[in-house]
This record gives sequence, structure tokens and C-alpha cells, in this order.
Amino acid sequence: MSLSTFCEPIFPAIEADLQRQISRLDDLQTHLFHEMLTYHMGWTGEGAGLDAQGKRIRPLLLLLTNSSCGSDWRPALPAASAVELVHNFSLVHDDIEDDSEKRRGRITIWKKWGLPIGINSGDALFALSNLAILELSSTFPPDTVIKAASVLHATCLDLTRGQYLDMSYENRIDVSIKEYWPMIAGKTASLLASCTAIGSLLGGADEPTQESYRSFGHYLGLAFQVQDDYLGIWGDTELTGKSIESDLLTGKKSLPILYGLERNSDFAHRYIQGPIQPEEVSALSEELTKEGARLFTQENTDRMIDLALQALHIANPSGEAGEALYELLHKLVSRRA
Repeated sequence: MSLSTFCEPIFPAIEADLQRQISRLDDLQTHLFHEMLTYHMGWTGEGAGLDAQGKRIRPLLLLLTNSSCGSDWRPALPAASAVELVHNFSLVHDDIEDDSEKRRGRITIWKKWGLPIGINSGDALFALSNLAILELSSTFPPDTVIKAASVLHATCLDLTRGQYLDMSYENRIDVSIKEYWPMIAGKTASLLASCTAIGSLLGGADEPTQESYRSFGHYLGLAFQVQDDYLGIWGDTELTGKSIESDLLTGKKSLPILYGLERNSDFAHRYIQGPIQPEEVSALSEELTKEGARLFTQENTDRMIDLALQALHIANPSGEAGEALYELLHKLVSRRA
């Protein structure tokens, strides 16, 4: 059975549960506030639809992991909603912190309704994620629920750590590749690792297997981010929907840029002189390729994929969900957008 076939009942269930969670704010006093959140989630407003909703990778990963442990994924749906709500709370705040006017081709919530509303909307999504994870208490033992909630809360702290590092690196030119890995471990890998950890916990896996699943999610997250860094410079704009100029123009310390800085050659000499201009981007991306940054980034993506595959092999996922999990891994790390 293919990943798409296996997921046919999962995606509608995820969407329905997310809508149920957010409907907590749908009352007379806060109806407009509820509409703001449904807009951000991609369900309402101009441009609403699948593209605006995102891929729902995180809840899918949690439920596939859960099912690959031999469990029925349906009781774990509140946990799947919780991780997606955390992801979206981080997106809302990231858009504010990065001064981003667009998200998935639409005006960001803070730009549409103002900065205070944007902050409050992110806070609401965070609070809703906490309520969602606690709903597990109706079907799982208390100690399991506490552990799942602890993993999620620790992940939220890791997300703020990663975001802090990302922002603090923007105006530095002495950031090392060694410092890059803790940043993306918090900013990207921590939430994917929590998906596989919580999914396997709720699936009844023993602690060593839970750790193998957690490692799988961690290395998958690292591979995903390194691949994203690659696409940020050498991707196809029509496929990614993201300008390949942005990483070079904004001062983002992506892996290829850090590699170029550590090489201390022509790219680094230009970079440290001051802001890059749009007309320079093409030549600088070519210089990075010439200096070996493109190959280095590809090699590190492959290395993280290998580590993720090793961890997943040790976890030994079973059944059709296990096969779908392997397919999801390959789909995520071979993407061009």
C-alpha cells in the first residue's frame, strides 16, 4: 500500500480534529478572533485551500509512527493536533520576528490584523496545543499523558532556543558550522523528534524503541533543514515558491553560507563587506558552488538521511504504516520544493 493510499483517511481526520480544537474560540464574543485563526490555518479567506494549509507533515509523522508500532492511530489524534498547533504557533511568531509579510502566498496574520493581534493569535495556538495534548487522558493512562505533555513542552522550549540562536546569528559574521547544528536542532529537528517520540510512546513501544524513533525524527529534521538551506540558494523558485535571493540578502546563516564564510575566500571577502545586493546573488551563488558549498550541503543532507535510516531500521516499524514511514522519509528529503 502506498503512502498516499494509507493516508487517505488520516488527512481528513487531522483536519477535522484541528478544526474542533480551534472551535473552542468560536463563540459570540470571539467569533472574529476564531476567524483569524481559521484564516492562518488555511481554511478561510482569500486563497484558502490545500496550499494555504501546508502539508501537515508533523501530525502525519506522529500518526504513522503510532500506527507502525501496531496501534490504532485514532486515539492519538489529539496529540497530532497538538504538534501541528505548536508548529503553527511558531510560524505566527516567526513571521513577526522575521518581519514576513507573506506565508504560503498569503498575507500573514500579523500583517493583516496588526502586530498585537498576531502575537495574541500565536499565544492562542500555543494554549490550544496544551489543551489538545491533555485530551489524551480520556484514552491513555495518566503517566503516559504526563510524559507526552512533557515531551511537547520541552520541545516548545527547544523551539525558542533555536529561534533565539537563529536571530542572534543574523548580525554575526563569525558563526561557525559547529554552532549551526544546535540552532537547527532546536528550530527544526526538535518538533519532528517529538512527533516520533510521542507517536511511539502512545503506540506502546518500549523505551529503547521510543529512543530509536526519537532519533529518527531528530535526524530527519536535520536532513529536512539542510535540504531547505540548499533549496534556499539553488532551488527552483517556481517549485519552492521562495526567492533564492532571500537567504543571501537577509543575512541568514544557512549551512552553505557558513561553509563559504569558513573557507575565507572570495565569497567570504564579499559577504563581510556589507549587505548583498539583489544583482549580486547569482554570481555569489555560483561562487559558493565553485568553492564547494553546494557539494558540502548535499553531502551533509545525505549524512543526516543515513543516520535517520539507521535509527528507523533499529526502531523496526511494522506493517503498512512502517512502509509508509519509509516512503515519507524519502519523499521529504528528496523534495525540490
